[in-house]
Order: sequence, then C-alpha cells, then structure tokens
Amino acid sequence: MNMINKEILKRIQLVVMDLDGTLLDDNNQIGDETKHLVKELSGLGVKFSIASGRLLSAVTEYADELQIKIPLITLDGALIQRYPGEKSIFESRLSEKTVLRALNLADRYLLKSALCHDSAIYFTEENGVLPLLLDKFGAKYEQIISYEHFLKGTLEVLIVGDYQNSVKHVAGKMAFPYTFGVRSSFYKSQSQGGTYYLEIRKMGSNKGDGLRRLIKHLKIKMKEAAVIGDWYNDKSLFDTDALKIAVANAVPELKKMADIVTKRSNNEDGVAEFLKMLLHSKK
Repeated sequence: MNMINKEILKRIQLVVMDLDGTLLDDNNQIGDETKHLVKELSGLGVKFSIASGRLLSAVTEYADELQIKIPLITLDGALIQRYPGEKSIFESRLSEKTVLRALNLADRYLLKSALCHDSAIYFTEENGVLPLLLDKFGAKYEQIISYEHFLKGTLEVLIVGDYQNSVKHVAGKMAFPYTFGVRSSFYKSQSQGGTYYLEIRKMGSNKGDGLRRLIKHLKIKMKEAAVIGDWYNDKSLFDTDALKIAVANAVPELKKMADIVTKRSNNEDGVAEFLKMLLHSKK
C-alpha cells in the first residue's frame, strides 16, 4: 500500500465504495473486518455510501448491513437515493417518448426489452427470458401485462438480442439526430455467450457526477472524501479530487490513477486494509 500523509487521512469525512469487485467478494459477501471498521469509523463521525452500477433495490440490503443512512449512488449515478420511493437527491429519468421509441425499435427488430426503475426491472410475458439473460446483479424482476403504465419513471431501457447487427442498428436509431440527450451503451455479455446488450439512459450521469452531487448535499469538500473502486465505471470517481483507493484486483488504468493501491483484493477484504489505515489516523 502506498504511504499517504496522515493529515490527508485525518480530514476524510466521507468514504464512497464501489460494490461488485470492491466491497463485495466473489460470493457477494462483505468482509467481517470491513463491517467492524465501518461501525467504528461511523462512531467517529465518518460517513459511508455506495456507488454502484446496480439498481437501487439491489444495493439497499448491503447499505442496511453496514447501517449506512445517507443516499446511495446507483445505476452509475442515474439515481441518488436511500430507499425506493423516498425523496431523491438526483434522478435521471428518460422521457416517455424516448422509452416508447426504444420499445418500438426493439419490437421491430425482434429484440427483447425491459424497463429499469429504482425498485425493479419490469418485463412483459413475451420478454420472459430476460431475467435469465441479464447481467444485472441482485436486481428484482417483476413481470407485468404491458409497458403502457410503466413508461414514466424509467431510468434505463434494456434491449437484448442474439444478433449483434440488429442491436447495433437500434443503438444508431437511438442516437443523435434521432434522439437528443440520450446515451446508449452497447456491449457483449460476459456470462451469456452470443448475447448483446444495449443500455439506454439519459445523458449526464456517471459515478463521478453522483459523488459531486452527494458531497454538495452533505455540505463537505471533495478533498474530504475518499473513493474505493476496481473497474472502468469507477474511472469518473477517480477523475475527482477525492482520495483515490484501488483494490489489488483493480484494472491497471484505475491503479495508475490511485493515490493508494491495497495489497489485498476484494476476496481478501481489501477495503478493510484502507479503513484500518483511516481509523489509525482518526485515533
């Protein structure tokens, strides 16, 4: 682990942790040492939050486990909220017109579709295979009769297909000049061979922007925050002036940006390695 000036650690008031590959081990468990340290640091006034690509409903159980009270950064910054239904700090919901366009294109090109809300991923009977195909960790799935009454409140439209060209074509039809202020992410599934995904969200949200909104809400400075991550979608967190910690299993790009790289991986409770250092400085 890199050595950091104790004064820098002393001023840390907020720790924001990525979930998968960082806070959680490969069995989706939080390390016992981290749980103990979070409790002790919370008693000393340090606040904790989570920044994840997951839906809010798939993050709250871990926040409850750590007794986190402040809002969580979910869907890579598209929603900052503590519990589904509560007042949010920020939400980036798609217009009904955009959602309808995406669903119509999915139907036209014989692709599967689903709508991500803060509480669940909604799908219809004809899209019933989707929960088996999606790489959305811990998400709650709910089958509905029709998308008609679920257009409003959509944070993300998911489109899935076996034909790369069809999914790419829809991505093109959801881009400028056909739509405005919409961002589409096209990628191949890591776990489902030959399956292609398209995630459609409103522009202007990432984890880094989520952190900026959270610290403004908490009335603290960026230099009083620490961020811990492992993956490419954590890069925007590392682009800020927060103290940056990469766990041992992090991608090389993130390690290069980090102020601290732990010796331990997520499977060895790498987060605890930094929290121990933080606790030592606070005491």
